[in-house]
Amino acid sequence: MVSRVRVWLNRTYAENVFFMDQLRRNPSDRAVEIHATHGDPDSPVLAAADTAELEPEGLSPAAYVEYALAQCERRGIDVFVPRLHQAAIVAHRAEFAAVGTALLAPPPEAVAVFHDKVIAYEAVQAIGVPVPPWWRVRRADELLAAVEALEARGHRACFKPASGAGGVGFRVITRAPFALAQLSGFPSPYVPLSQVLEALRQADEPVDWLVMPRLEQPEVSVDCLTGPDNRIRLAVGRTKNGRRRGFTLHEQWLEPARRIAEGFGLHHLSNIQFRMLGDRPVLMDVNTRPAGGLHQLSLCGVNAPWAAVRLALGEDPGEMVPPFLGQDYTVVSGPRPLLPVSSPQLRAELPAAAPALGAVPAPAAPVEPRTATGARS
Repeated sequence: MVSRVRVWLNRTYAENVFFMDQLRRNPSDRAVEIHATHGDPDSPVLAAADTAELEPEGLSPAAYVEYALAQCERRGIDVFVPRLHQAAIVAHRAEFAAVGTALLAPPPEAVAVFHDKVIAYEAVQAIGVPVPPWWRVRRADELLAAVEALEARGHRACFKPASGAGGVGFRVITRAPFALAQLSGFPSPYVPLSQVLEALRQADEPVDWLVMPRLEQPEVSVDCLTGPDNRIRLAVGRTKNGRRRGFTLHEQWLEPARRIAEGFGLHHLSNIQFRMLGDRPVLMDVNTRPAGGLHQLSLCGVNAPWAAVRLALGEDPGEMVPPFLGQDYTVVSGPRPLLPVSSPQLRAELPAAAPALGAVPAPAAPVEPRTATGARS
């Protein structure tokens, strides 16, 4: 009898409820139990897991590694998919292996390269992958010089943190003054240059921003599965142009993604993003973790989360090619169950029959993402 696989996801994105669904519906028909931890008691991943716990707050990276090792040993974790403190965790891979846990994450050298976007751009440019022009800025005068240089080339300038993920801190520079129009409708990523410069001049500490041209659509995210031998097992591009999403196997996207994933040893799951600068694709970002939208590859007949878990367990899935490319689609939100309480303080007031946070049953009928399909343009 084949034993169950115990998988842990720590403080991950809400979308990874679908990652968890795919693990349970794996084509090997293997039993999978999922442990989840998070700092937010209302995270849907806690309710979707078989067992769940709130994470302690305020731990240093080193202290978090100790917490993670204890979790793996106590919970009998076979595969750990770390997002929070990934860099610190992968530096202790041998210690996790000693307690029987495989890390579904790249080696520390690869994580370090792509933690800082400037280092990442310099590294991938050195292997021939096109990148946009960029400036690293910390002060108001540096920002102004970068914006003027970009505008002289006909570009619109934008900035984002030199380290970070998920588009947090991304803004587009405009020369237009702040006006009432910016207070109508939804909040905009556009910020007046004058206000940004004034904020920088009054800041107590320097910032660490990457300034670059605003890149154009389509955006293509290439999901890669790479083995410990630095060889790609799977590479599929997910395209985004406004609301319309789709898939591609075109080499203009896959070839540079393979070069990065294999050249830097981005073992297991990574996500490599490109956008257009003029008429050519350039690198936008590299994520050394599974993308939140990875589950969308199921529309191409691919279960990437399960293939990655198999690879982490030493069961090589071999080279994977999608049997077909799914129709174009769009993404809409849908309900997911939550735990019956919203804070640890309320938990003590629940009736004894109510489920506790440490043993959360998986919902009987999880809500699937809905797609609206249309013809390819």
